[in-house]
Amino acid sequence: MSEKHGSLSINSDNIFPIIKKWLYSDHDIFFRELVSNGCDAITKLKKLDMMGEYTLPDDFKGKVEVLVSPKEKTIRFIDNGIGMTADEVEEYINQIAFSGATDFIEKYKDKANEDQIIGHFGLGFYSAFMVADVVEINTLSYKEGSKPVHWTCDGGTEYEMGDGDRNVVGTEIILHVNEDCTKFSNKYEAESVLKKYCSFMPSGIYLTQEDEELTEMIDPLEKKDSDVVIETVKEEGKEGEEAKERLKIKKRPVPLNDTTPLWAKHPNECTKEEYLSFYRKVFNDYKEPLFWIHLNMDYPFNLKGILYFPKINMEYESIEGVIKLYNNQVFIADNIKEVIPEFLMLLKGVIDCPDLPLNVSRSALQNDGFVKKISDYISKKVADKLAGMCKTEKDEYIKYWDDISPFIKYGCLKDDKFCEKMTDYILFKNLKGDYMTLPECLEVKPVDVEEENAVDENGEKVEATVVEEQKEENAEADKEEEKKNKTIFYVTDEQQQSQYINMFNKAGKDAVILTHSIDQPFVTQLESKNEGVKFMRIDADLTEEFKAKTSKKAQEELDQQTEELSKIFKKAIKKDNITVKLEKLKNKDISSMITISEESRRMQDMMKMYSMPGMDLGMYGKEGQTLVLNANNKLVQKILSEKEGDRIQMLCEQLYDLALIQNAPLAPEAMTKFVARTNKIMMMLAE
Repeated sequence: MSEKHGSLSINSDNIFPIIKKWLYSDHDIFFRELVSNGCDAITKLKKLDMMGEYTLPDDFKGKVEVLVSPKEKTIRFIDNGIGMTADEVEEYINQIAFSGATDFIEKYKDKANEDQIIGHFGLGFYSAFMVADVVEINTLSYKEGSKPVHWTCDGGTEYEMGDGDRNVVGTEIILHVNEDCTKFSNKYEAESVLKKYCSFMPSGIYLTQEDEELTEMIDPLEKKDSDVVIETVKEEGKEGEEAKERLKIKKRPVPLNDTTPLWAKHPNECTKEEYLSFYRKVFNDYKEPLFWIHLNMDYPFNLKGILYFPKINMEYESIEGVIKLYNNQVFIADNIKEVIPEFLMLLKGVIDCPDLPLNVSRSALQNDGFVKKISDYISKKVADKLAGMCKTEKDEYIKYWDDISPFIKYGCLKDDKFCEKMTDYILFKNLKGDYMTLPECLEVKPVDVEEENAVDENGEKVEATVVEEQKEENAEADKEEEKKNKTIFYVTDEQQQSQYINMFNKAGKDAVILTHSIDQPFVTQLESKNEGVKFMRIDADLTEEFKAKTSKKAQEELDQQTEELSKIFKKAIKKDNITVKLEKLKNKDISSMITISEESRRMQDMMKMYSMPGMDLGMYGKEGQTLVLNANNKLVQKILSEKEGDRIQMLCEQLYDLALIQNAPLAPEAMTKFVARTNKIMMMLAE
C-alpha cells in the first residue's frame, strides 16, 4: 500500500547552475528579461495609481534606463516602477521561480488587466547570471515608510542583503559582466540587442554609455536652439592664458522603442503612410509592399498584427519572409511555425498574442491545441481578406495577382481550409490576357470556326454556308463535351507551344497560361478537390475542333494509311516505341505534331522531380507520345505516295523533328542534325 510523503525537495546548489546555463538558448536574452521586469514594475505602479492605491506625479513618464560602461564592465537597468521592500526581495528574488507578476495579478485579479503584465514564471531575473559574475539590486518600494534595500549575489546560492541608499521609488539592477561577455557593455552591441528584443515594449527605454567621451564642442556665441542639451564647460588654458568657457553638446535622450506600435491601433486609425513607414522601419525594406492585412481580435483570444504582402518576383522556394512574433509587445522569435501557417512564412509582418502558451524561457511554445486555433484564425483572416478583395476590388486584385499567385497557390497546397476558401478566387490568365476565376473558366462558350482556314476532308476550302452549319454543330458538340468533362486547357510556354496556341485561336478555343513551377502540383490538387474538373495541356491531344469532318469510308482509308505511315516513320527515325496517327486537320499548312497524354507528362514531371542523379528516365520519356501527321498536308501526301528512298527518309526525319520542336527543345545532338538537314533541304530547293 502506497503512502504519502512530504513535498519534493530541490537542491539549489544543483538547480541554480542549470538555470544560469540552460534556461535560455541565447546569452543576449538577459536584456529582454531585465527590461521586461522594469516595464512590469512600471505597469504595476500605473495600475495602482489607476485603482487609487497610489498617486503618481502629473508629469510621470515610465522609463527603463540602460547604462553601459565598457571601462567598468557594468550594465545598469534602472526603472521608476513599483520597487520592492525587503520582504518582497526575499519573496521574489531569493525564491527561485516565484513570480512577482503572477503574485500581483492574483492579488488584483478583479481590478487589473493581466494582459499588460509581461512576466509569468519568476525566472527572468536569473538570466543576468549568464553574463555577470556579480549582480546587485538597489530598490525602494512605493509603499509609504519603505526603506531602500541593497541585495548582492556572486552567482552562488548565498547572497547579502541590507539597507540601501536609493532615494527614489524604483529599482536598479547592476551587472558586473564577466570577461567572456564584455561585448554587452558596449553601447553599440547593447543598442543592437535592445532593438532586437525591446523595440515595442510598453515603457520608454533609454540607452547611455556612462564613460563615453563627448567630442563635439562649440563656442558660446554659436549657441543655437536645437534638439540638444547644452552645458557650459571650462577649458583649462595654456600656461599664462586664462581658462576659456565653451559649451558641450549632449543630445537629449531619445527612447529606442515605440511604446504604441502600429499593430496595437485600430485599423481605422492607421494611414497608408504609417503602414509603409512601419514596414520600412521594422524590415529595412524600402520596396513598397503590395498591400497588407491588419489583424485585430479580442475574442476568443487576444491577437493583433499586420501582415505585409511583398512583391514576389522569384521562384517560391527561394522566397524568405519574416513574421515576427511578440508577446505583450516583447519580441519572442521570428517565424515560429506552430503559430504561423507555413505558407505565410513567405510574407513579412508582426503578430502579437498575449495568450500564447510560452515555455519558461519565452523563446518557444508549449505544445498546445490552442496554438493550432490561433494558426487557423490567421489563415482564415488572410483568406477572407483576399476573397473580399476579389469580390469588391477586382481591378486591384488583378493588378496584384501575378505577384501574389505563387503565395496563394502554395497556401492552397499546404492548407486545405485555406484552399477551400480560395478556390473560387484563384485567377487564371487566358490567351487574350484576361483574368478569370475557376467558375468563369468552366463556363461553356460556343466554338468560333475561322472561315478562311475551314477545309473539308480533301483539304479543299469549305463555302461560307457550310462553315455556319459546322459552327452550330461544333458548338453543340462542345457544350455536351464541356458539360461532361469540364476540361480546362493550359499553356506552360507561350513560345514553345505557339503552334498549338495558333490552332486554338483559329478554332475559337481558349486556354489559360500556367508558367510557374508550382502550377503543376496546384492544378492536380484542384482536380482532386473539384469533381469533374480536368486540366489538360494544350498539346496533350487533338480535339474534334481541329479535325476536318470525315465520312466513315474516308476514316477507314485513313486507318489503312496510318498503318503504312507508322512502318515508314518507325524505320526512318529508328523509334519502334512511338505511336503514329494520321488525321485530316482543318489547317492544311500543319504537317506534323507531337501530343503527349496529360497523365504521362505529369508522370514524367514527377519522376524528374523525385529522381536521384543518374537515374535512367528513358523508359518514361516516350510514354504516351504520339506523332500526329496531317493527311491534308502535301508533305505527308508525298511520303504516302513515294514510301521509300533517301528523300523520303530525310523528309520523315524532318517532320518528326519539326513536331518535337513544337513540344520541347531538341537535344543538342538532334538540333545539330536538324540544322544540317534543313540546310540540305534548302540547297535541294535552290537547285
